[in-house]
Amino acid sequence: MAPSVGLTLTDCLKENRMTTTAAVELDRERTDLLETLRQHRWFLTYTVQGLTDAQAAERTTVSELTLAGLIHHVAETEAQWATFIVEGPAAMEEEAATWTDPDADHTIRWRLRDGQTLAEALAEYAEVAARTDALVASLPSLDVDHQLPAAPWFEPGKRWSARRVLLHLIAETSQHAGHADILRESLDGQKTMG
Repeated sequence: MAPSVGLTLTDCLKENRMTTTAAVELDRERTDLLETLRQHRWFLTYTVQGLTDAQAAERTTVSELTLAGLIHHVAETEAQWATFIVEGPAAMEEEAATWTDPDADHTIRWRLRDGQTLAEALAEYAEVAARTDALVASLPSLDVDHQLPAAPWFEPGKRWSARRVLLHLIAETSQHAGHADILRESLDGQKTMG
């Protein structure tokens, strides 16, 4: 039975089209999406190899970005979007309220939590990645979709499928891996590639 447009995870659960223990055999599309996401995760995490916590937390440009902060941000972002695939915009409501608040500390997403080490941030990212990969393998369809949360950069009423979320995660991870490469080169001259 072909999935319908607008299929939600709740619809699938109601129709017994998904269980929490059964995994969908990875088809070519899921394999390609996950392999691409994994590749960009690797580029990002490779950039911080051999760094101390102090080096990873150092600002090497005029930006607020640090290597450790990028790892934290990408892990947090991937976790939120994976939760969005299952729960919809409610997964982002608390944070969405701060997106347009001029008094909110928007730099917090770019820093490790107090006392968190780079190793802990990398371990957290690995856990998030494993959960995302398992979610993708367990979805009955990549057509499962939800309306996006209200934000100035989202078209009102726009819906994203799980597939579209994965494409966004690939783009987000790739973009930040590039940022990380620039930060690392500024720190000690090391490049991820070349």
